Amino acid sequence: MLRIDRATYDAIVAHARRDHPDEACGVVAGPAGSDRAERFVPMQNAARSPTFYEFDSADLLALYRDMDDRDEEPVVVYHSHTATEAYPSRTDISYAGEPGAHYVLVSTRHQDEVEFRSYRIVDGTVSEEAVTVVPST
Repeated sequence: MLRIDRATYDAIVAHARRDHPDEACGVVAGPAGSDRAERFVPMQNAARSPTFYEFDSADLLALYRDMDDRDEEPVVVYHSHTATEAYPSRTDISYAGEPGAHYVLVSTRHQDEVEFRSYRIVDGTVSEEAVTVVPST
């Protein structure tokens, strides 16, 4: 189960809506080994595409160095789908390289509703998990 605070949930949804019609992407880092999503890090979609996302390699390297310095890891890896449901595509599954992360997808296909779903993706196997939004502290 993914536990995420309201402010981070809202920030992910806002980022997805702001970048529409292109896919948005980012990470929520947390203390290594904690499974606590604490630090929201929106990223640029280097592909600038409505059907594909790609982290800029230099930005991603800088993020991993920063997380290493802070003793953090990616707790959530998120991106949006602009015209389809919030379910991992074959490409999403093949690129899922963080077996301990929660993979969050937000669909922006309908402006008036939020489809926010979380998955674990390990060795090509996708498992949906419950999302609990807790009050921000």
